[in-house]
Amino acid sequence: MNSDLVLLTDSDLPGTAAGDTLAAANLRFAEANSRDAATLIQSGSDATALVVQWAPITAEVMDGMPNLKIISRLGIGVDMVDIAAATERGIAVANTPTYCIEEVATHTLALILAQARGLSRYDAAVRAGRWSAVDAVPMSIRPTATTVAVIGYGRIGRMVAASLTAMGFRVVVSDPFLDEQAAIAAGVTPAALADALAGADIVTLHAPLTESTKHMLNAESIATMRRGAVVVNTCRGPLIDEEALADALESGHLGGAALDVFAEEPLPETSRLRANDRVVLTPHAAWYSPEALADLPVHAARNVVDFLAGREVPAILNPEVLAQGVSA
Repeated sequence: MNSDLVLLTDSDLPGTAAGDTLAAANLRFAEANSRDAATLIQSGSDATALVVQWAPITAEVMDGMPNLKIISRLGIGVDMVDIAAATERGIAVANTPTYCIEEVATHTLALILAQARGLSRYDAAVRAGRWSAVDAVPMSIRPTATTVAVIGYGRIGRMVAASLTAMGFRVVVSDPFLDEQAAIAAGVTPAALADALAGADIVTLHAPLTESTKHMLNAESIATMRRGAVVVNTCRGPLIDEEALADALESGHLGGAALDVFAEEPLPETSRLRANDRVVLTPHAAWYSPEALADLPVHAARNVVDFLAGREVPAILNPEVLAQGVSA
């Protein structure tokens, strides 16, 4: 058995796939089942690696684990890990960027089309005994007459944009790291964020959550959007100021929203978004399929297995630590 210790900090996923993957590679592992910093430090004082879902991995937690070499996230977003602090300490941080691309892109498209064709309101009307094709809310669009702004052009954003383009939508893309020539070749139009928001009938968010992107949709930016526009978010809840979104929906400035992620999850019962029938809500489910559920813990554990074995881990987000000579 390898002397390295891998701490599984927390997980709400069923099954034992992460531990099984580590054990098959002859790695010792322990399960903290906690998001509390003190508990994690106590459980992982000798840990070489972490597999984390939601537990905040701060500089304090890292300093309590002097042998730590790699942190692997059960998921794509890494806003719960202080990557800058990890890099300062020579700790690699990896995520699982490929396990649910198809699922999130498909869920996003479903939400866009449900709002763009007024499906939830049509359904409610028919069930209530009303039969009118011209009462779609918030809209009933023709794709070739509709502009969608895709904010963030990573793996998922690219798949969403390609699918929308294939259906005839005009797609504009905003991403600070955008390869504009590649985007144009893919049939989408590069745009600055302000221009993308102001010109879109539908805005779909696919940006990482950082200090600069938190509340990228707020009262000020929402006010620049077209009256009746729709917002879709399957990425990270805090990208949107939910109170500002609720204000814009209630005033009629925005026509609707379709949300899978929220600032607080589960969405509080007191949220004004629950009471608005122009909002489609799903329970942070965009990532889910049986296949994705099976892949996620294995991918996260394999990051650790490969890193500690000295093999390349393409999912490492701070490769500069490798250039510094940090290795297993």
